Amino acid sequence: MNKVVKDAAAAIQGIESGMTLMLGGFGLCGIPERSIEALVESGVNGLTCISNNAGVDDFGIGLLLQRRQVKKMVASYVGENKEFERQMLSGELEVDLIPQGSLAERCRAGGAGIPAFFTPAGYGTEVAEGKEVRVFNGKPHILEMALTADFAIVKAWKGDRHGNLVYKGTARNFNPAMAMAGKITIAEVEELVEPGELDPNHIHTPGVFVQRIFQGSHYEKRIEQRTVRPKA
Repeated sequence: MNKVVKDAAAAIQGIESGMTLMLGGFGLCGIPERSIEALVESGVNGLTCISNNAGVDDFGIGLLLQRRQVKKMVASYVGENKEFERQMLSGELEVDLIPQGSLAERCRAGGAGIPAFFTPAGYGTEVAEGKEVRVFNGKPHILEMALTADFAIVKAWKGDRHGNLVYKGTARNFNPAMAMAGKITIAEVEELVEPGELDPNHIHTPGVFVQRIFQGSHYEKRIEQRTVRPKA
């Protein structure tokens, strides 16, 4: 089955205002840059975005926040975005902050068809408010619900027209879990190859989870926080 579409604009067809989106990446590493740009251009709004980070002010999900296209942000870390901070403190933006491991597992559970699970992470904090608590092996755990999305948008290093994906290094991060949890999954890749070119033993996301794929270009691959040692 050929799942290739022309570009990001074609890939995001069907995404409407008010939908829930998962966007892969960690910080600025492995984010679907071209798809986010297409969403900005499309003008859809009222979005609920599930992503580990909220981008920075002028890149990634930060671009959607600038245009007031995001209604709610579900994330584990949001400290690099002043516009996000402003919208959150002013009450313009709904925010659900989740411990990072819980966020990853909630996405993975959604993709695996597991509706909920118990975890000790967050017990005794605001994270646990209103959630069921049970004790396992003498330790309190809170009930966390799985996360799914209308569309999951991920970024991979290589992919084929069947939708099989390979991620590179730490750019793998949240992408495989989110790819499984979307009703429709869009993959943008740096290199689109022919079926058979990817070693089956090295495929991270099988094509069964991907409905649309396209090859992007001119990726910036920014470094969010650059730290170097001073010259001797």
